[in-house]
Order: sequence, then structure tokens, then C-alpha cells
Amino acid sequence: MTKSFGQRIVITVCRNDGLWAAEEAGVFFGASVDKDIAKASATKRARERMSQGHACQIRISGEHGFAI
Repeated sequence: MTKSFGQRIVITVCRNDGLWAAEEAGVFFGASVDKDIAKASATKRARERMSQGHACQIRISGEHGFAI
């Protein structure tokens, strides 16, 4: 049995106020000076969303020194 996915949820790990943070729908969470901690927070949130039946994507922004 295949699960039908609706619209994909995008979680972005990016710089926010001098820290790395994860962002979903304009809400920042998991802020840390360590990018890997913010990435772990994003992964945890994505797993929660996927268990609720949503498709998720995690994007990393600014990883190579480029700022948006």
C-alpha cells in the first residue's frame, strides 16, 4: 500500500541573528552556534512531520559562505 503525499514541507537550516537555526514556514527553531546541532533539530522535525504523513525536504543555506 502506498501512501499519498500532499505538498512537501521544506525545512531550511540557515543563519539567523548570528546563529545557525532551522526554519519551517517562517518559524525558527533549534538555534545554535554549531551548524550540526541546527541540522539535527531539522532532521528531528522532519521525522516528526513524516510520521504524520507529510513529505519533507531539508535544505542547507549559506553552508559555503554565501548569504541570502
